[in-house]
Amino acid sequence: MIIVTGATGPLNGATVDHLLERMPASEIAVVVRDVAKGRRFGDLGIEVRYGDYADAASLPAAFDGADQLLLVSASDPAADAVALHRTAIDAAVSAGVGRILYTSHQGAALDTPFGPGRDHAATEQLLADSGLAWTSLRNGFYAHTVSWLTGPWRETGVMAGPADGPVSWTSRDDEAEAAAIIIASNGAYEGPTTLTAGSAPTLDDLAVMASEIVGRPISRVVVDDEDWVATQIAAGRPEMMARFTLGMYRAAREGFFAGVDPLLGTLLGREPQSVRVALEAAPVH
Repeated sequence: MIIVTGATGPLNGATVDHLLERMPASEIAVVVRDVAKGRRFGDLGIEVRYGDYADAASLPAAFDGADQLLLVSASDPAADAVALHRTAIDAAVSAGVGRILYTSHQGAALDTPFGPGRDHAATEQLLADSGLAWTSLRNGFYAHTVSWLTGPWRETGVMAGPADGPVSWTSRDDEAEAAAIIIASNGAYEGPTTLTAGSAPTLDDLAVMASEIVGRPISRVVVDDEDWVATQIAAGRPEMMARFTLGMYRAAREGFFAGVDPLLGTLLGREPQSVRVALEAAPVH
C-alpha cells in the first residue's frame, strides 16, 4: 500500500491524483490532520486516516501497512520541523514501513542560510540513520512563489530585493507528477534525488523575462539586506518572516539553488514548465 501524508495540501494532494492514474484507489491511503478535509479522497475510494506529526500516538496506526510512505515536510516556519520529522520517522520504523519518500528541497545542507534547507539536511540524516529504505525528493524552488520574491513589479516597473543568485524555479505540479512516477517505480530511486526545471535564472534574468511579458522595461534594483528587512517590517510584515525570506536570497547568492538536473524532464517525458509561466500569472497587487 502507498500511504501519503499532507494530502490536503496542494503538493501531495496532486501527487495522489497522479497516483490514481497509475494504480487503483484501493492501493492508496492518505493521512490527514482533519479527516473532514480528506472527504474528496474518500469519495474516490481512497482510505482516509487521521495522523498528526505533533500527535506521536496517532502515527503508528496511520502508517500501518505502508509499503511506501510519502512524508510531507513540516511547513510552519515557527515549528521545530526536525523534531516533527523525527517523530514521523520513528513511527514509520515502528510500523514496519518498507520505504519512506520525503519532500525535501534542492540545496539541502546544514550550512545553508535558508532555514528549511538546514531542516531538510537534518531530516535526510535521520532517514539515513533509520535503517529503512528512503528516497529524498529534492525539489527545486516552487515557481508559484516567485511573486513573493519579485514584488509588485507590474505596478512599479521594478524588481527590488537583496543580491541573489541562480534559482531553479520549478513547477509544483511537475514535482507532484514526478513524485507519483517515482513512487510507482517501486524503489528505483534511492537517497537524495534532485528534481528541478532545466534552467536557473537570477532576478536579473527574471526582470528581462518580465519586460518581455509586459512589453516595457522592468528594472532590477539591488537593495542592502538590512535595508530590505527594514522596508518589509515597515510594510507590516513580521520580522521573523522577513528574515526567513532573506535567508532564501542569501542561499541563492551562495549558489545553493543553482544546479539543474535533467531527471525531472526525463521522468515527465517532456520539458518541465518554465518559470516564465509563473511570471505571466503574477497578480496585479
